Amino acid sequence: MKGDSDRRTLIAFLIGATLSAGNPISVKFSNIELDPLWGATLRFSLAAGLMLIVMAVLRLSFPRGRALVGALLYGFFNFGLAFAFLFYALVELGAGFLQILLAVIPLTTLLLAVLQRQERFSMAPVVGSLLALAGVGLMSQIAIGAAISPLSILAAMGAAFCLAEGAVLVRIFPPEHPVSLNAVGMTTGATVLFVGSLLAGDTLALPTLQATWFALAYMVVIGSGVVFILWVYVLKRWKASRAAYNFVLLPPITLIFSSWILDEQIGIELAIGGLLVLTGVYVGALRPQPGPEEVTV
Repeated sequence: MKGDSDRRTLIAFLIGATLSAGNPISVKFSNIELDPLWGATLRFSLAAGLMLIVMAVLRLSFPRGRALVGALLYGFFNFGLAFAFLFYALVELGAGFLQILLAVIPLTTLLLAVLQRQERFSMAPVVGSLLALAGVGLMSQIAIGAAISPLSILAAMGAAFCLAEGAVLVRIFPPEHPVSLNAVGMTTGATVLFVGSLLAGDTLALPTLQATWFALAYMVVIGSGVVFILWVYVLKRWKASRAAYNFVLLPPITLIFSSWILDEQIGIELAIGGLLVLTGVYVGALRPQPGPEEVTV
């Protein structure tokens, strides 16, 4: 029985990672026509509506008490702040480049989990962080040299922190059904993003291009609905730092997709920097470590 559960979790993890790779490419298409924060607002407003419909069909109840607090905080970090940073970063950064930067999330998640007393500290995350930071530094210099603002790099790092903290929060608060948790979380995130779009002076208009509608459809149904249900499913069964390993798989998948769809070039410097990041993530998070793994069902 436990073997079957582990197998299902692994399958959910792999499917979620593969489907996630299409999100930054879709955001690139969305940002062509829509202002970043408004595009993110549309995505999660529609996704929240979809989750609420699924809740009604499944007759699920809304979180209450501490579970509601957890869902609101999850939405604030994982959808509101994280995707405000992500949509801004993708105005300038390539989709493949962004995913390489986000490969530091497992290390960030592990360090945050240690600080919040969910997991034990070891030297591996320190060594891994240094390797990953070296890779990020190399890629940042290349990006700045290519006339990309350092603010885009900082935005990507801000997104990494918020996504990591969102993963940790899911495991701190009482468990909720993935659909209910995401319905509340996406509604919260859409509200934060809408306020941000107003403050930024975004043009609040619906898309007119067919490509933008296709991108939104993917992000709403697959990239938000399916991906985040699978994400919470995995988080409830694996430690936060282990679940965050999906960000290690995203860079090569996204680089292949973006090279094909967006005709992005993969330079030698980007490849070396990405290799350093992925090596750091392996050393700090993926390398087999002694001791039993805590599993929450």
